[in-house]
Amino acid sequence: MSVYLAIDLGAGSGRVIAGVVSGGKFSLDEINRFENVPDERDGGLFWNFESLWSGVVEGLKLSVAKYGAEAIRSIGVDTWGVDYGLIDDNGKLIAGPRHYRDARNKQAMDEVCEAVSREEIFEKTGLQFMQINTLFQMAAARKHEPELLDDAAQFLLIPDLINLRLTGKAFCERTNASTTQFYNPVKKRWSIKLFEKIGVPLEKTPELIEAGESLGPVKDDIAAETGLLSHTQVVTVGSHDTASAVAAVPADGDKNFAYLSSGSWSLLGVELDQPILSELARKYNFTNEVGVFDTIRLLKNINGMWLVQECRRVWAENGDVWSFEELAGMARTAEPLRSLVDPDDQRFSTRADMPQMIVDFCQESGQALPTAPAQILRTLMDSLAMKCAFVLERLEEVIGHRVEVLHIIGGGGQNDMLSQCIANSINRPVVVGPYEATAAGNLMMQMVACGEMNSLTEGRAMIRSSFETKRFEPQDDTKWRKAYERFCRLLPT
Repeated sequence: MSVYLAIDLGAGSGRVIAGVVSGGKFSLDEINRFENVPDERDGGLFWNFESLWSGVVEGLKLSVAKYGAEAIRSIGVDTWGVDYGLIDDNGKLIAGPRHYRDARNKQAMDEVCEAVSREEIFEKTGLQFMQINTLFQMAAARKHEPELLDDAAQFLLIPDLINLRLTGKAFCERTNASTTQFYNPVKKRWSIKLFEKIGVPLEKTPELIEAGESLGPVKDDIAAETGLLSHTQVVTVGSHDTASAVAAVPADGDKNFAYLSSGSWSLLGVELDQPILSELARKYNFTNEVGVFDTIRLLKNINGMWLVQECRRVWAENGDVWSFEELAGMARTAEPLRSLVDPDDQRFSTRADMPQMIVDFCQESGQALPTAPAQILRTLMDSLAMKCAFVLERLEEVIGHRVEVLHIIGGGGQNDMLSQCIANSINRPVVVGPYEATAAGNLMMQMVACGEMNSLTEGRAMIRSSFETKRFEPQDDTKWRKAYERFCRLLPT
């Protein structure tokens, strides 16, 4: 038996998961789960990095207590993308990392795109335009807090900050670097010109490293604090959580599939050998992010379960505390396709009274008002499914051929009603699983780094043998097609 530890930090919670490999199969054991709650202070939105770090350390201690230090082969870290921290010459954080939903990023995106054309930015990065991207966050920092950038020795993305604390090594793993809108996927290096445009010296950029490599052993103080052996390796995985999740898509040889990584964000795309930097890809705002084994994830971000999470938060603050399972059950009781919203409408991008904003959208667009929580939830399920169909249509235009099956991976796949709605909306089969795709992909690349696995094909074969999947066939095509026409009229032209 070999044990690999996946540190998986998401926008809502963090986890330390033990991946036990025995008999040619993975099994996953969640050792520690802890909340990831942003801080609102000084007019901004920040991540509580020290709280996350405490959860990581506690998870490592518990892993040693359960499995023994001798069984633990390596540790790999994945997190969400785009966010970063600034460090000094000693590797210490000089400012808490800002949250990608910080309000100041919107104006920064407009200002950067006035200074550098969208065409040039896309040509150099192949990335979709979202105000959350590191390029715009750093431009906002240059404008509002120039002294922080001036004083910093380097910036590191969130998983790289965790790796730095574990090993003392400062590198930026390539899959996450590709989310920044500073990375050139053709030349496979940082885009010097974009750093120059916003006044960030290139020496502040970290050295790039591939997924599947060893950073070295944990530091002595980490070993002493957690009980890990001093030679326990920390390795690079697909440190962007979507890169790890896509690695775990249980596809069997045929590449004619699309994937939907379903969590706070819904990321819908295909896996390619080369980036697509066409005018059509730019027009439709697709992104070329790097995957493991030098693949490209051509995808588009869709606002996902964030909308449900925010509704749940608001209802809880008003005294109605429901689990996600209860919310899914409530949605099933409501009339389908009654009201629809555009999940990517700008008003839904930041923390606010989400239930009221959904009602406002429906009122402004002349639809029936979903005033009850069950109606609001059903509106969101139907609308998320419709947006998947809309994005898939445009994705097929960009790649030039039809996708035959959609794989849904990640925690959002546990909502069977949403999976069926997506199958109905796209009118083709949906295969769901594994739910813990990010952790599975993380562990796969740890095995690569440790010399136990050699290819993506080999890894996906182990995923298929280790996890069950569900299949959903499309239903009620005529009804959903008519509703889809109505949905498209709600979108910006």
